[in-house]
Amino acid sequence: MNPTRTNDRTSRTRRTGGPAFGSGAGSGRGSRFGSSAPSRSGGPSRSGGHGRRRPAASSGEFALPKTITPALPAVEAFADLDMPAQLLAALTAQGISVPFPIQGATLPNTLAGRDALGRGRTGSGKTLAFGLALLARTAGLRAEPRQPLALVLVPTRELAQQVTDALTPYARSVKLRLATVVGGTSIGRQASALRGGAEIVVATPGRLKDLIDRGDCRLNQVGITVLDEADQMADMGFMPQVTALLDQVRPEGQRMLFSATLDRNVDLLVRRYLTDPVVHSVDPSAGAVTTMQHHVLHVHGADKHRTTTEIAARDGRVIMFLDTKHAVDKLTEHLLASGVRAAALHGGKAQSQRTRTLTQFKTGHVTVLVATNVAARGIHVDNLDLVVNIDPPTDHKDYLHRGGRTARAGEQGSVVTLVTPNQRRSMSRLMTAAGIVPQITQIRAGEEALSQITGAQAPSGIPVTITAPVAERRKRSAASRGRRSPASAALRRTARQTSFDAAAA
Repeated sequence: MNPTRTNDRTSRTRRTGGPAFGSGAGSGRGSRFGSSAPSRSGGPSRSGGHGRRRPAASSGEFALPKTITPALPAVEAFADLDMPAQLLAALTAQGISVPFPIQGATLPNTLAGRDALGRGRTGSGKTLAFGLALLARTAGLRAEPRQPLALVLVPTRELAQQVTDALTPYARSVKLRLATVVGGTSIGRQASALRGGAEIVVATPGRLKDLIDRGDCRLNQVGITVLDEADQMADMGFMPQVTALLDQVRPEGQRMLFSATLDRNVDLLVRRYLTDPVVHSVDPSAGAVTTMQHHVLHVHGADKHRTTTEIAARDGRVIMFLDTKHAVDKLTEHLLASGVRAAALHGGKAQSQRTRTLTQFKTGHVTVLVATNVAARGIHVDNLDLVVNIDPPTDHKDYLHRGGRTARAGEQGSVVTLVTPNQRRSMSRLMTAAGIVPQITQIRAGEEALSQITGAQAPSGIPVTITAPVAERRKRSAASRGRRSPASAALRRTARQTSFDAAAA
């Protein structure tokens, strides 16, 4: 596959400047598990709708760029695309033959080297939409040490791992090497992978910058660059790092920007780095997934603790979102003491812990994932039918991304938000911004309505402890055999000497 661009960009004009980007300030919560700062009271009128959509809110939207060169028509089957036979065979082996809409619309153009701006809800197939084009256009090339040929920038470690996992079988089919570059893991191993040569790097901005500063990576040979969830990178304050990295790749290279939401935070990237992009929007930034039900449960603060516990004790898995790491840890401890198999996921955990927790949740070893917004993107769990906002999010984008962990790829799912009286007005505004009319129910713990909506039930009350799976413990034990720490060796020497002295006496 020829990687040469179809349009000349050597005369690309760089725009500089732009607004400063950062994350918004959080608001107070009335939850026992979160902060207790109050918000103004009020309440919306009740509605019986299930995820019905209001007209999309336009306050955060920017005008999408006009495509000058007409886009190629969409395809209805992967076999209709100009891709290497090995990739088509790998898709068949995975049981995939029909592309999702965003894949069918963008791939004919991105395979031809066009820039792309794609928007689609979480679970709509964005990873393969950019991944197959990236792999097809890099196939047959070989990277020099420390000089990757393609780059995927993502905002979180979890999303980096998900992208890597999704692309690995296809990369192997065309003999391309992937390197994942994220914080929280050994930078030495990542540097070694880059020195060994990796055609494709999936990275978070901060760790990639660290490796470049160390001289372990150069981007001057990167001809294809993807920004996945660019709006979150802007919201998290990564924009200066992202633009600094994009300024280092080949200026005539191909750029693809994919996200579930496109607001004005992304406008700078679009104007500065995309040239005559093909624009495809599967879903508007605001709006509901048709297979997803939205419930707002009005609870009293004194009853929220018990209500949360009963929902967590349901049969089946659930993700519960709170605002702070402390609140996540506190709720997890309470659920474990109540007999619920829960585990915590937040930015204060080591990457190995986060990876293990996600694996346990996906396999069912853990049934409740208690998380901060670190889990709001980049986590795909099959057959997850419930997401619960214990602390309502402060931003409609956070709501959409939290909810996007369920009802993925056409599956059914529900998003439930627990709202105390002083949070009702702000929740009403958030739902309006999200373009959603939820079903609102006044609820108390132990009521049949709570069980019908969430599957809530009384917990066993028998404390549980989450241990590593047997296979993992055996592996760890085998790895530790034959290795003894200096401290333990010193203790053994002391014990032997004491025994010898006693015998001599």
